[in-house]
Amino acid sequence: MTLTPALSAALADTAREIDARFDALLAVPDDPRADLYRAMRHAAIDGGKRLRPLLVVATARLFNCDMDCAGRVALALEAIHVYSLIHDDLPAMDNDDMRRGRPTVHKQFDEATAILAGDCLHALAFEVLADPATHPDPFVRAELVLDLSRAAGPAGMAGGQMMDLEAERASFDLATVTRLQAMKTGALILAAVEAGAILGRIPPEGRTHLRGYARDIGLAFQIVDDLLDVEGDEALAGKKLRKDDGAGKETFVSLLGVDAARERCRMLVDQAIAHLRSYGPEADLLRDIARFVLSRDH
Repeated sequence: MTLTPALSAALADTAREIDARFDALLAVPDDPRADLYRAMRHAAIDGGKRLRPLLVVATARLFNCDMDCAGRVALALEAIHVYSLIHDDLPAMDNDDMRRGRPTVHKQFDEATAILAGDCLHALAFEVLADPATHPDPFVRAELVLDLSRAAGPAGMAGGQMMDLEAERASFDLATVTRLQAMKTGALILAAVEAGAILGRIPPEGRTHLRGYARDIGLAFQIVDDLLDVEGDEALAGKKLRKDDGAGKETFVSLLGVDAARERCRMLVDQAIAHLRSYGPEADLLRDIARFVLSRDH
């Protein structure tokens, strides 16, 4: 996977910052809650691409936002993402034993602790967004909370997850799979980009091009996931692959074929970059992220 020097540095910097923020937020208490905090730390620290936090930061930079505010918002987005992974791995959901090359939370601890760890990360995300330390303007904080709530709920990520469970029992066409993935994967990617624009006090009608960018890279991200599930290396992925076909789920690859799916992914990335045509070099990091989505190998 080829990364530009700027993107490589930005990913590394974002990962360090998010780890440091989680480390401070999740200090293990000396009481019976200790394993709960250890479970949250196991899931949240030292893992993942940190793509969603980077999207928050990269978008916020377009509008010269305060980077400490952006970092706090990025942490909240990642807390929601990590909670979703903990719950997604549970036996009642995808029943996975490995995540990011190490045991999933319910395997490292137990199912009850994993459920509570996910619940707590979900709650902490909104606690961070609502805290006056995140932004001095209560209207900005309220909009951040509202947007992330919608992205994480039944009209977004959780609703998409429910559709994904139904996909094991029903036959979905391409339009339905596209809607499923726009909710399950794309909603949180869209929320990350929206969050940067909210911090920049850009009104909703001024965010159309950024929403288009986010929607396109969200779908491209999922198509690459589907391709990696068929062609990828489990050692690089750090998790079990080739599960969708065994579960009888339709995916972009099963419906389009490998070559057409890869071509659609390229088209979406080109469209995403085109949405940024009104920006100059200040949007180069967002353009690099789009290209990274296309070329990633895990």
